Amino acid sequence: MRAPLDILFRDDALCVVMKPSGLAVHRGWAVADHYALDLLRNQLRRWVYPVHRLDQPTSGVLIFALSSEIASVLGEAFMEHRIAKRYVALVRGIPAERLRVDHPIKDERGEPRPAVTNLTRLWVFRRRYSLVEARPETGRTHQIRRHLKHLSCPVIGDTSYGKSEHNRLFANEFGLERLALHALEIGFDHPLTGLPLVVQAPLPPDFALPLARMGCPGDLWPQAAPPAPTESPCS
Repeated sequence: MRAPLDILFRDDALCVVMKPSGLAVHRGWAVADHYALDLLRNQLRRWVYPVHRLDQPTSGVLIFALSSEIASVLGEAFMEHRIAKRYVALVRGIPAERLRVDHPIKDERGEPRPAVTNLTRLWVFRRRYSLVEARPETGRTHQIRRHLKHLSCPVIGDTSYGKSEHNRLFANEFGLERLALHALEIGFDHPLTGLPLVVQAPLPPDFALPLARMGCPGDLWPQAAPPAPTESPCS
């Protein structure tokens, strides 16, 4: 039986959790033994509604609404790009220190859709690999992974767009046996109060420990999630 999901924020309207790498969000988005949606429903003993997705191998901040009405409001915010997201990724190659990737991505029907990701290089390792921050402005499928592949800087551990020899090197030498992509932070206006809300998730051990073994400075990402409120801000 899987451990309960770590709750980063919860009130009367929504619940934000830390999704581990390897856990699928929803039955309609992946075939797996466990799903974050089912785990959280059982954990909270109530119905919850997914409002966005993270790739199965990606870890990090994941929002669930606690009513269909809130899910609709948040879904509209995602569609209108009013949600700020920040990721960190370990990649092969050294991209520019700051870069805006404006490159269309084909959808499931093969139609090109506008896609924009802002990248910041945080750290360089062995003059061949980089830790980067990614702030997507749009939300296309595999957007960050595909944009980094477009730059010839695939994410380490990516079995779809990366290189197996680099994935094996980091697994064998540093114990990095997952996709090196993590959703660090998400920010949006609370659907009931309208007040800004920012939720962070520290890197999980299966990503943070390999980075520490490489000598990566630990102050490049949040070290502790903010405490979850004990009372609803809407009460």
